Amino acid sequence: MKRNSGVSRRRFLQESVIVAAGVGLAPRICGAPRKISPNNKLNIGIIGVSHQGRYDLNNVATENIVALCDVDDNFLSDASGRFPSAKTYNDFRLLLDQKDIDAVVIATPDHTHAIATIAALKSGRHVYCEKPLTHTISECRIVMETTRKTRRVTQIGTQIHAGNNYRRAVELVASGVIGPTAEVHVWVNATYGGKELPTETPPVPPELHYDLWLGPVPERPYNPEYLPINWRHWWAFGGGALADFGCHFMDLPHWALGLRVPISAEVVEGPPVHAESTPPWLIVRYQYAARASQPAVTLTWYHGGKYPQPPILSAELGEKWKGGGVLFVGKKGMLLSDYNNHVLLPEKDFEGFVPPKPSIPDSIGHHAEWIDACKTGASTTCNFDYSGALTEAALLGNVAYRVGQKIEWDSAHLRAKNCPKADEFIQHHYREGWKI
Repeated sequence: MKRNSGVSRRRFLQESVIVAAGVGLAPRICGAPRKISPNNKLNIGIIGVSHQGRYDLNNVATENIVALCDVDDNFLSDASGRFPSAKTYNDFRLLLDQKDIDAVVIATPDHTHAIATIAALKSGRHVYCEKPLTHTISECRIVMETTRKTRRVTQIGTQIHAGNNYRRAVELVASGVIGPTAEVHVWVNATYGGKELPTETPPVPPELHYDLWLGPVPERPYNPEYLPINWRHWWAFGGGALADFGCHFMDLPHWALGLRVPISAEVVEGPPVHAESTPPWLIVRYQYAARASQPAVTLTWYHGGKYPQPPILSAELGEKWKGGGVLFVGKKGMLLSDYNNHVLLPEKDFEGFVPPKPSIPDSIGHHAEWIDACKTGASTTCNFDYSGALTEAALLGNVAYRVGQKIEWDSAHLRAKNCPKADEFIQHHYREGWKI
């Protein structure tokens, strides 16, 4: 097997021992991280360097990139060519043994988010992790608890949160211009899944460390239908469009209305459940309890070409905004937003409306915000407390779909009050040798 030249023979032997033994390393919780002046640079390790990882790497490249990790030697070689002074690894656990790392960026598939994040936090590093925060709700809770214990700086990869459009939309909802809001519709024209498990068993490409890519997932034969870009189609590795885009689009109502976790989730419509593959389309209804002076909220999620129909949203607007949107339905009007634009509805009722003066400061950038907080101790807007609740909400919709009934959710005790069989999809299940 041809290996990346940046991986020494000694490191290769170490990795081989770890994999052969099935050892899940669990670094102890360390003390305070290195004190860094705002004028100095962080030493950052990158876990997952291609696709979304490449995007993240580009956005933190102003700092010192001192370590790179990927299970694909070709991807690793490409990143190493751009950052030749960085040490290279195939196993993230070995990267975390590198003493000079201050912070870690995690851009792996969903099924390895939790194990990498928790190990990084326990090793004393600040963490930026891609969304969704975890693959299962139980992992999400452990990540949140570990973050509280380690008190490290965290940020989830919901970069749209840093854009001005979301901020202006939040200000409008908070100003009361559309009145109290008890109904929200969220949709995205994205689709994954609807596939049958592949039966072919081609050889593993020589550049791929497939066992490390599987991580905690039970062994299965390699197939290119799983990776590098198709893993969201499969329950074993991801959660389809709801897990992918839920943290982006549900972020806006969570922020604007101060939502945390729902009290119930049920599927309104969807295709038959497949044991292996995620649903290509889905409509899920969440219920959130009232908060202080704000009413209870019904949030309906749609994906795979589904979106609100008349009379909720006119046919004309539905066609125009079918790519994705968030519709707040208030007592005095509606606000419709996507990533980049928003509009008050009915438009004729808001002619001449002057929006309130901006009250939420512009972001210095989603990654820059995390970098600055790592150096100064400032807060981030999408830390793991905020984004953990957001991830829990998104993943709960998939649980309701997979069990085929409404979930009455007891977040405090991490259980479906009315559906014990939901525990199978709430809890994580790792193969021997992996743990968090």
